[in-house]
Amino acid sequence: MSTIDEIIRFNRDYVEAKAYEPHLTDKYPDRKLAVLSCMDTRLSVLLQDALGLKNGDAKIIKNAGALVPAPYDSAMRSLLVAVYELGVTEIMVVAHSGCGACHMSFEHFRGEMLQRGITEETLEKVEADGVSLTEWLEGFHDPEGSVRNTVASIKEHPLMPADVTVRGFIMDSATGELTEIK
Repeated sequence: MSTIDEIIRFNRDYVEAKAYEPHLTDKYPDRKLAVLSCMDTRLSVLLQDALGLKNGDAKIIKNAGALVPAPYDSAMRSLLVAVYELGVTEIMVVAHSGCGACHMSFEHFRGEMLQRGITEETLEKVEADGVSLTEWLEGFHDPEGSVRNTVASIKEHPLMPADVTVRGFIMDSATGELTEIK
């Protein structure tokens, strides 16, 4: 049985038992908070636990590296929706120790892509369509600098109101300890 099939089976039992009831809330974050964090599996539960957040407290936006790599990407779009539509007044950028995005490079992905059946022609077409795969799939090499850059990108975005507080942190992936990056 596949993982997805196991999940579907579990979900049926979950719904039948009404196990969702303790999690009922609405779409508005009770604490008027959005958290941009990494998608790392170590943070799946640790992030909310270490921040003292329960379901409904915050909008949690996750991507590889807790980044806003471009001014009009999905992370920035989600943050703007959180501010304008959902009442968010504070944003936390939470990167973490030992992040895999710290050493990502297109050269690594290129080899993996070719091995999995993506052709050179496809890669050339993507580049011809205006996407620099070297930039798009590049990670970062300085976690603190990355957090500073992401915080600055959010604060300086032309559509982000100046009254929204934006602060950056690095979380210890094992203990959940936060270190603020000034």
